[in-house]
Amino acid sequence: MKVLIISPKNKTLYNFRGDLIKAIVSNGHEVVAIGPNQEFIEEVLELGVRFIEVPFSKDNISVLGDIKYFKNLKRVLAAEKPDLIFSYTIKPVIYGSLAAQSVGIKRVYPMVTGLGRVYASTGLKAKVLRFITGILYKQAFKGSNKVIFQNSDDLKHLVGLRYLPKEKAIRVNGSGVNMERFSPNALPKKPIFLMIARVIREKGIFEYAEAAREVKKEYPEARFILLGGYDNSIGAIKPEDLEQYISDGSIEFPGEAKDVVPYLEKSRFFVLPTYYREGLPRTILEAMAMGRPIITTDWPGCRDAVIKGVNGYLVKPRDSKELVKTMKYLIKKPEEVTEMSINSLRICKEKYDVTVVNKHMLEIMEIS
Repeated sequence: MKVLIISPKNKTLYNFRGDLIKAIVSNGHEVVAIGPNQEFIEEVLELGVRFIEVPFSKDNISVLGDIKYFKNLKRVLAAEKPDLIFSYTIKPVIYGSLAAQSVGIKRVYPMVTGLGRVYASTGLKAKVLRFITGILYKQAFKGSNKVIFQNSDDLKHLVGLRYLPKEKAIRVNGSGVNMERFSPNALPKKPIFLMIARVIREKGIFEYAEAAREVKKEYPEARFILLGGYDNSIGAIKPEDLEQYISDGSIEFPGEAKDVVPYLEKSRFFVLPTYYREGLPRTILEAMAMGRPIITTDWPGCRDAVIKGVNGYLVKPRDSKELVKTMKYLIKKPEEVTEMSINSLRICKEKYDVTVVNKHMLEIMEIS
């Protein structure tokens, strides 16, 4: 069987879908991957796929650009004639599914990996985009066998909007995490907090930095590491906006790291105060796999992975004061932190191990 995967970003092909691709290939299937450029092409090819470049801009709002992307996908699908298509994120899901319908491909499995900025914003522009996106989603889902969701909030939301019938929607436990790569080590004693995210406003960057500044007034030995790269998308934060928190020692900013394991190993707590419409943040799962207590927002995707008081705490989105309160509480509760560390690892093994998640994915697509 020929399986074609449509991706918005090459890095996510090997980082988020690499283990799934390996599982498909090991089952004897051919995998063709579509990505927007030649970035990280060596890592992608090492997965055992054949790669086809179909350019598009993930965040750019361009009708002509989207039409061109759709036509190029349609051309590639007509030439490749895959038996099955798997796509993820908004544009690959919508235009990949519509292109598949137009060339008569019968097995189509899109994955909604979060609803993104369009469904989190409240402005007029966002409302117009949601209306247009809704029309396109409905049409795209008509030709899909199953629509895969990564959290229960997104599934309920789109079913509630009648974008698709409930029987066509199915949830998996995120992208899973490779628990051989992300394995636990002894929990450090020092109060070291770690946040891993793209440096955009909706990830809660400023809330984290403000909380760090406040906590350090009482606990000057506490460290707050922010790991991630600057971004060009809407909501991107400029280096000069972050500089004040770096220069006064509130946060440490090593930038983006290809390997986050060493940073997780030396951290005691993982923090993600996001209010971006996540699927199920992979960074949370990686931290759980390494036995870290989690502080994140009571927000779609994030709340699926954290049980209050068991493996972490949920705070209100955009509320740095509640974040400060939770951070201080955990600094003062070493026994509870130890128990949360054990629970994070246990929950991850039970629900989020990539082998468990991928087994479910293959069963859904009927290629196991």
